[in-house]
Amino acid sequence: MHLTGRTILITGGTSGIGRGLAEAFHSLGNHVVIAGRRQALIDEITAAHPGMHGLLVDMQDPRAIARLTEDVQSRFPDLDVLVNNAGISRLEAWDGDAIDIDTTLSVIETNIVGVLRLTAALLPTLGRQASATIITTTSGLAFVPRFNYPTYCASKAFLHSWLQSLRHQLRHKPIDVIELPPPYVQTELAGPEQASDPAAMPLGDYIAEVIKLLGAPTPASGEILVERVKALRMAEQRGAYPEIYANLNPA
Repeated sequence: MHLTGRTILITGGTSGIGRGLAEAFHSLGNHVVIAGRRQALIDEITAAHPGMHGLLVDMQDPRAIARLTEDVQSRFPDLDVLVNNAGISRLEAWDGDAIDIDTTLSVIETNIVGVLRLTAALLPTLGRQASATIITTTSGLAFVPRFNYPTYCASKAFLHSWLQSLRHQLRHKPIDVIELPPPYVQTELAGPEQASDPAAMPLGDYIAEVIKLLGAPTPASGEILVERVKALRMAEQRGAYPEIYANLNPA
């Protein structure tokens, strides 16, 4: 992937991995547009990075995605990189008398439906460029799930499968399809305590390794794998799935 001279839209760009990628791409001289739910954070980040733009979007709201698409197509018609990064993770309990199905559906709407809606809406714009790239954040937990985040893990497994099909369907177009499955990283995805958990990979280290890998030839699989996610990604292939699953999900 060419790392300079691109026009890049990053959803979930106001925190965590999305913000880290936005700041890294901006520092490389790209035209970066971040999209998120919190206007105050958008204003703070764009003010700190002259030339960066921000747009408001709620990935659970089809109308908000339509407005975002219209804004991008009118203001940034040379968009050639879409980073589907917005996502939420929620604890769920399915072993009680009452199931919080609204939580489940909110994860599906954000992590799956929102990604599909935005990608479909922006594919014509991406397809008009000489070359374009779609990067979608999945998770190492798509390959070995945690029992207490069932829908989050399943949503990322869905995206992994969908991206393989999308990559094949777009193989004759100048659009690269890249999957980015992070390991456990110091962000606030699952709560504030995750950002300081010493067991998690420091965010800066993760972003630096990702940028280095993106600058190299893309693997045939289309997957950008930092070293710390390989144990999860390759667990089944290496015969380590039962052990790793048991470690993540103690009895």
